[in-house]
Amino acid sequence: MKQERNDIIQLDFSEEMRTSYRDYSVSVIIARALPDVRDGLKPVQRRILYAMSELNLAPKKPHRKSARIVGDTMGKFHPHGDSSIYDALVHMTEDYSLSIPLVDGHGNFGSIDGDGAAAMRYTEARLSEGAMTLLEHLDDGLVEFIPNFDDSEKEPTVLPAMLPNLLINGTTGIAVGMATNIPPHNPVEVIDGAIALMHDPYLSTNELMALIPGPDFPTGGTVINASDLRTLYDTGEGRIRIRAKAEIENGEYGRKNIVITEIPFTVAGSKSRLVESLVNVMRDKVFDEISDIRDESSKEGIRIVIEVKKDRDPENLLNGLYKKTAMEDTYSANFLAVKNKQPMLFTLKTLLQEFIDFQEELYTKEYRHLLAKAQARLEIVGGLIRAVDVIDVIIEVLRGSTSIRQARTCLMCGDITDIRFKTPEASKIAATFDFTERQADAILSMQLSKLIGLEILRLHEENDDLVKKIKQYEKILGKKSELYKVIEQQLLVFRDRFAQARKTVITDLNAKEYIVEEKIEDLYVLIDRFGYTKAIDASTYQKTQEETLREFSHIVRMKSNDRLCLFTAEGNLHQLKVAAIPRTRVREKGTLLQTLTKVGQENILLYIPFEQLFESQLLFVTKNGLIKQVSGIEFDTSRTVITTTKLEPGDTLCGISALSAAEVLSGHRKVILLTEKGLSLGFALEEVPELKKTSKGVKAIALEKNDSVAYATAVSDKAETFSFEGKEYSARKVRNRKRGAKGQNAAL
Repeated sequence: MKQERNDIIQLDFSEEMRTSYRDYSVSVIIARALPDVRDGLKPVQRRILYAMSELNLAPKKPHRKSARIVGDTMGKFHPHGDSSIYDALVHMTEDYSLSIPLVDGHGNFGSIDGDGAAAMRYTEARLSEGAMTLLEHLDDGLVEFIPNFDDSEKEPTVLPAMLPNLLINGTTGIAVGMATNIPPHNPVEVIDGAIALMHDPYLSTNELMALIPGPDFPTGGTVINASDLRTLYDTGEGRIRIRAKAEIENGEYGRKNIVITEIPFTVAGSKSRLVESLVNVMRDKVFDEISDIRDESSKEGIRIVIEVKKDRDPENLLNGLYKKTAMEDTYSANFLAVKNKQPMLFTLKTLLQEFIDFQEELYTKEYRHLLAKAQARLEIVGGLIRAVDVIDVIIEVLRGSTSIRQARTCLMCGDITDIRFKTPEASKIAATFDFTERQADAILSMQLSKLIGLEILRLHEENDDLVKKIKQYEKILGKKSELYKVIEQQLLVFRDRFAQARKTVITDLNAKEYIVEEKIEDLYVLIDRFGYTKAIDASTYQKTQEETLREFSHIVRMKSNDRLCLFTAEGNLHQLKVAAIPRTRVREKGTLLQTLTKVGQENILLYIPFEQLFESQLLFVTKNGLIKQVSGIEFDTSRTVITTTKLEPGDTLCGISALSAAEVLSGHRKVILLTEKGLSLGFALEEVPELKKTSKGVKAIALEKNDSVAYATAVSDKAETFSFEGKEYSARKVRNRKRGAKGQNAAL
């Protein structure tokens, strides 16, 4: 008899998926992507700094190999792969990303151009002065420590950061369903704002912005929408328009040069992208005022030179470059951080208030620790001073005791049982002893040198000093205003240590438009059977005789701002801007496609404008009989060459059809396949699944040995014929079968 199993748990699939995804989301948000509002660090950054602290890599210590730091971090605290840890380490060294770098790197840690860092085995690192403000007092019990992933080590849940790191250095991170993007700010301004808010917790956003006017990006630049920053700081969300700083200098032969000296923060770490965008507008002749572009940047700073042609207006060109290139960009700010293990959106004021509250918590714990330490020491010093006055009796107690325990009991309780004294007076005094346990231990371990007169004087001085400190600590802990004075004093020290002049200019600027506006017109691209290509305008096309137009194997109507998409049998898409196609007369030869694109010797199956492609559904069929539909949206890319489908070794595309949404949805289209051996097969278009461009497709026809698909098309189910290589075939006599069946003899 079959026994029932009792270890099977039945769960609702949708509920299990919901629960698992929620757990995953929380894990990504809390443990990976978003910073803690208190220290401004993500878990991987916090663990790197703590691991470096454990390795004693202080700013004045020698650098240590990055591989060692990454290894310790991964092995002890962050078991998520060495590359992510090293990337985070590299980011914390970047002075073009952070206002105060947290790691001092030695070696090739990349550049503002976008060059990657050298492998971790080649680079070295240590903590910076900025990192020490986050790590000081880590061993004083100010923050909670929890077990690491395997319970073999302890790690802090947060660092005792005494600097508003989150606002000063900013952060960026993408979680599940949310993201954070906090811009860096000037350290002096942020500290001034925090101090002002401590003095007056009812400060308005406008009053805070008098001290913190806006972000201060390490790369400088100019924020040109100062009026929008109020909304950002009020709500925690907003857009910052930032543009490069440029100067107009005199060049050779009476020309003018536009010199870029500061770049937008959005291209920091990829300056080459900015230079590339400038080169593209020059190559595509978007602006015909540009003569040459040079990147003369060095260790002294950014210097990108744009040579302007003689007798051209550089100011007008500069306005156009701001509009068309990465010289002006938008930074989408979002003040999202984690508080009490929950993601929350903060404003400028609430971020500063969270820092102040955290400082109040840290300094309260610190002074409680100092108070307890001073009280404990005062207890010991007081006991030693008392002991000095009766040192002769204590010596008799020690000499007359048979064990340390007996002597300690006598000192603490006055128990003189079984202790031999030389004089009755000594025993009477010993019977009055009531030292505390700490005092008794200190007396028992006291050195004879402490009996020197000078040492006794020092004990009295220490006692007086401890009494003063205890009164001071109690005063600080008893009144919030006194605690704030201590916090302010430390912040002012940091303010002087990390002071730096503002780099980013904050202003309101009405963007000027480039005076030459782009005209959008209808064009016809003509391609002959040899691949020679040219473009003509609509009026010229309408005047051209039909006999002349028959000479061209492909005629594509397009907009002047569109791009021509070429799909090849080799599974590639080549894109060509219409502006790059020469505008000529109909009778002129034109330019080879191979010259304008990288198509080479590939066999082009489809010519289509991107505007039409974006709204179309593409039907792909390969020679091995695989088929699929792909949405045209999949091919929305700025790259000039991409892969359109995944092909098996030896396979190629034999047919690509572009179908409109109406044709696909009508349900009145069918697919016809024709093989090399003359077999044909037809089936409804709706049977073909829509897949991603990276997929191979599904089987469309069962091919015989040594046979392959020669042609594929999608026609109306009412179509009478279809043509291939100059021959007409009857669409009516094609046997309709299910997709994947064998074909029948094609009727001519």
